[in-house]
Amino acid sequence: MALHHVSHGDGVPVLALHGWTPDHRLMTGCLEPVFAELPGYRRLYPDLPGMGQSPAGDIGDSDGIMAALRAFIDEQIGDQPFLLIGESYGGYLSRGLIAERPEKILGLALICPIGTILENADRHVPEHVVLRSEPGVLESLTDGEDFTELAVAQTAAALAAYRADVAPGLAVADTEALDRIHKNWTLSIAPESGPAYTRPTLIVCGRQDSITGFEDQYVLLPHYLRATFAVLDVAGHNLQLEQPELFAALMREWLQRVSQES
Repeated sequence: MALHHVSHGDGVPVLALHGWTPDHRLMTGCLEPVFAELPGYRRLYPDLPGMGQSPAGDIGDSDGIMAALRAFIDEQIGDQPFLLIGESYGGYLSRGLIAERPEKILGLALICPIGTILENADRHVPEHVVLRSEPGVLESLTDGEDFTELAVAQTAAALAAYRADVAPGLAVADTEALDRIHKNWTLSIAPESGPAYTRPTLIVCGRQDSITGFEDQYVLLPHYLRATFAVLDVAGHNLQLEQPELFAALMREWLQRVSQES
């Protein structure tokens, strides 16, 4: 299963995995501004199967997605050590990769990751709230835009980023394939099933994230011995759109920690 991807820059490989339903633009939108000022990294942004321009084929579970991801890593990165960034479901896959090949991953960053509870209905999450709004934003929405479903900060800047980074992927997702895969979401090789991970880690969550929350991620800390755990206020599941400056600062600090030990 060949995954469509985009690549930017040269140097140490950085693999960035988007969440469930969007595509690589979710990651390029928030990460490329960070890396623009940091040369020496080759950023790889794949579309996961059934999302973006990567077909799902006959994949019917998360193990199939992981197999496609392993093949992508072997083809594009090979035996090189690399950095790993995962958002939401991409964070779940990233934790699975840590369990499989921790010696190859120089550092791990998780953005609003799925925590220890996989299914939405069983997670400990807050109710959706709106804490920041700007005049005219809601009036500017077109029919069918679901920006308000997750937005904690309903601002013009967050809406523009949502339209550029999130909505395009949602529009092209293979929903039939994703429904099939979602029925078998659990990875056979469980995250955190291996030894504790000892490389620099960042776990950043939204205090008002009504999708993955922040409580189910806190219990990951004993396994990630070098983790910075940050819970951002006025931030939901799209915290990188709602707190871009703080998000970028945390990412830069994580990259600095990784570079000092590589």
